[in-house]
Amino acid sequence: MYDVAVLGGGPAGIAAAIAAARAGARTALVERYGFLGGMSTAALVYPWMTFHTETGRQVIRGLAQEIVDRLIERGASPGHLRDTIGFVHTLTPFEPESYKVLAHEMLKEAGVHLLLHTWVDDVLARAGRIETVMLRNKSGSMALRAKMFVDATGDGDIAHLAGAPWEQGNRDGRVQPMTMKFRMRGVDVGAIKDYMKRHPEEFYERSLISELDRIPLTGVMGFYSIWKRAGLPIAREGLLFFIGPREDEALINVSRVSGLDPTRAEQLTEAELEGRRQVLMLERFFREHVPGFGRAHLAQVGTQIGVRETRRIRGLYTLKGEDVLAGRRFDDCIARSGYPIDIHHPTGGGVTTGMIQGGGAYDIPYRSIVPLGVDNLLLAGRCLSATHEAQATARLTPSCMAVGQAAGTAAAIAAAKGLQAAEVPIRELQQRLLSDGAELGLDEKEDDRR
Repeated sequence: MYDVAVLGGGPAGIAAAIAAARAGARTALVERYGFLGGMSTAALVYPWMTFHTETGRQVIRGLAQEIVDRLIERGASPGHLRDTIGFVHTLTPFEPESYKVLAHEMLKEAGVHLLLHTWVDDVLARAGRIETVMLRNKSGSMALRAKMFVDATGDGDIAHLAGAPWEQGNRDGRVQPMTMKFRMRGVDVGAIKDYMKRHPEEFYERSLISELDRIPLTGVMGFYSIWKRAGLPIAREGLLFFIGPREDEALINVSRVSGLDPTRAEQLTEAELEGRRQVLMLERFFREHVPGFGRAHLAQVGTQIGVRETRRIRGLYTLKGEDVLAGRRFDDCIARSGYPIDIHHPTGGGVTTGMIQGGGAYDIPYRSIVPLGVDNLLLAGRCLSATHEAQATARLTPSCMAVGQAAGTAAAIAAAKGLQAAEVPIRELQQRLLSDGAELGLDEKEDDRR
């Protein structure tokens, strides 16, 4: 019997398990792959975006920043750099292989019992409470029991199996497209910068092209005419890629697989195959047509396709797009984010964005990680209670890390005091998060806190 069991070893689950264990809870973490990191490593979803508001204020700290600091120490990240696309203030490149190892080390330091190569087979719940999570791995079938559980599966698998209500997608039930990301090495970054300076009209209007002589190139969105002439069957308006963490490395975010449901095995299979087909097509296109890539080569493809959106579990409060855009404050704030709404159209090309009022941040309330109908469960990561619009910002990795830290800390409090998730004292939770370095904006004096 554990105090806290965390299911899913992505950024949210890692943070949740470390936070719970550091708070004194006997903690287990279960992960299906043979490594940690979730979308950040399995799907190559990096750099991390963003720890800051549009105006440059850092609003995500705590465990997330500790991880960045420790990656910097081992030369696996340059830290927070300006986003040269200009969509957000900063982004944070890192080396995924180093993150895998660091996460394992930090979990071990905290005393977390880790099970890799282990799948959730079923969830046994009674009277609104999870009694047992059934696992399956090389050893066979095993029962996992805990006082509190944290669903960090990304897809809300635990909450779903436990009977919690959920929603998915937009009004038509369609989710944002999936993307198979890949790395190329041997990239001539200088040639890319030279082309951008000569053809600024070919790039996103907010791109920091005039600053490229004094800051490193971190991201590129554009090459519009080159992409249009290619006529490839991918619903994008232009190219999107990121530089780093190595000087000759680019992470390509161009493939797009729409109209498929990642929670259905047959459709996820189809998405994986289509994503890899697009990667080979794009790798050749980059080498033959994009300045700076003539001598580049394919270095790595994601272990799995990147998933932006699946189930959103209904909680005590549903975070709304209007909350995000207004920079709304909540009395039960447990995490903040400065990332704008960023919806990749579920039916094809195009992206809908919405900037936060005043270039600030919005609060994520504790009630949005407390699911309806399951008393001893908390949500961590993109499956939190939010609308389609709000999830399109809360899904970003730094936000998931911050929410994970809060979920793990709350689970430890509940386990120690014999409380249901909804009964965790908010002020105690907030004070513990603050003492552990989290940023909640409680020092800001605003009239709209409610």
